[in-house]
Amino acid sequence: MMSNEGLGMTGNVVYEKAYKLAIRIVNAYRYLCDERKEFVLSKQLLRSGTSIGANIAEAQGAISKADFRAKMSIAYKESLEVQYWLSLLKDTGYLKPKAFESLQADAAEVSRILCKIVKSSTQTSSNSKILSPN
Repeated sequence: MMSNEGLGMTGNVVYEKAYKLAIRIVNAYRYLCDERKEFVLSKQLLRSGTSIGANIAEAQGAISKADFRAKMSIAYKESLEVQYWLSLLKDTGYLKPKAFESLQADAAEVSRILCKIVKSSTQTSSNSKILSPN
């Protein structure tokens, strides 16, 4: 099993939390497919849940501030999508309330962090434009 340490992301709190969430999402996907025989909604959850960390990883290699903001914004939107799919899976009876609450709490935490990063990077960019001589 490959760890996220090979990507040079240790110490990056949001990446580490997103990576752990992705592992939980993969395990939830397996459960939903194997035990609950649900294949459509769970695939959407898998896609969005693993996309968060991938976009954060891409943001770390951004070639500009705008590129960084764009990737982190996508990661944030994917985290919101995860919360949607989790709610839908719970409300349709595929996901038990206890599992939902735990996964939802992790997804909400990642969303909050990403939202702060996106807002902060946007404010920094806006401030630099105001202060720029051009």
